[in-house]
Amino acid sequence: MTQLKVTTWEDRYADAVVALWNGAAVRDGYKELTRDTFTEIFTANRYFDPAGAFVLLDEGQVRGFSCGCTGDDLPLGETAGYVACVVLADGFGSDAHRATLLEALEARFRELGKRRSEVLFFNPMRLPWYIPGTPGHEHNNAPGVPADTALYRFLLDNGYIDRARQCAMYRPLADFAIPADILAKEAKAAKEGYTVELFDPNKHSGLADMLAGLANPAWEREIAACTAGGVPVVIAADHEGRAAGFAGPVVRQDNGRGYFAGIGVHPDHEGRGLGSILFFKLCEALQGVGADYMSLFTGSNNPALRIYEKAGFTTVRQFAIMRKELTQ
Repeated sequence: MTQLKVTTWEDRYADAVVALWNGAAVRDGYKELTRDTFTEIFTANRYFDPAGAFVLLDEGQVRGFSCGCTGDDLPLGETAGYVACVVLADGFGSDAHRATLLEALEARFRELGKRRSEVLFFNPMRLPWYIPGTPGHEHNNAPGVPADTALYRFLLDNGYIDRARQCAMYRPLADFAIPADILAKEAKAAKEGYTVELFDPNKHSGLADMLAGLANPAWEREIAACTAGGVPVVIAADHEGRAAGFAGPVVRQDNGRGYFAGIGVHPDHEGRGLGSILFFKLCEALQGVGADYMSLFTGSNNPALRIYEKAGFTTVRQFAIMRKELTQ
């Protein structure tokens, strides 16, 4: 019997790993990669660790690939490493081979002093995947491990706890229209002095304070950068033009997807239906710039799920957020 060998990353394996990905990972719903996109996602990522990426070799042939990443400046990064992927070729997809690749990752995390292994949407290695039942529509990030794959079952059997579920949601935009009850909410909010429209620096103020009040550093960075660079963002503003919430940005990606960073309403302005109005106005704005569809993910217990469903979004896949405590 051939003895398989696990070794750490060298660039000479890149083409073989891309070919492996375009077979095994694509069958699990991920988007195919080129050498350039593989480099962009993995090896050129600032968090890529050559000692934390592994290939499984069979007489010199690449049969498996696993990759993780670490960084003290990542969310939970001081104590945790992130599992990005574990991929095995046809004929080599046994739990024993998965264990070999995963144990190598976990050993690297321990070596770096990490106490947990996480499968989590904060992972900076963003893996694109195809939305089932669509003409090649894709989402730009897998927010966990797909709950319908062998890897998910394997992780459950090997000490990983299923901590939460992320619902991946999708809606074509060709027939989108704001319904009457949302228009009525907007009219009611207007009577209370609120407007929901695109951000205008000559008209609106208080954006930084609003974003800080949402306590989401990623939104704070991205939305501030968008407005500073002239990228449209939908905001809610009070009667004095002070920002009360946001949705956006309004960006059509090259693949036709309407990009979505998030939606938030400052706590001082909650309870007025602004979240719903913001999201529906964002969908309308994305339709207006030619986006073919929108996709997003949200926690299965997130109250915003109801807003998305009312807007016609359906859950097309579920991803598991998982964690394992690492013993030293």
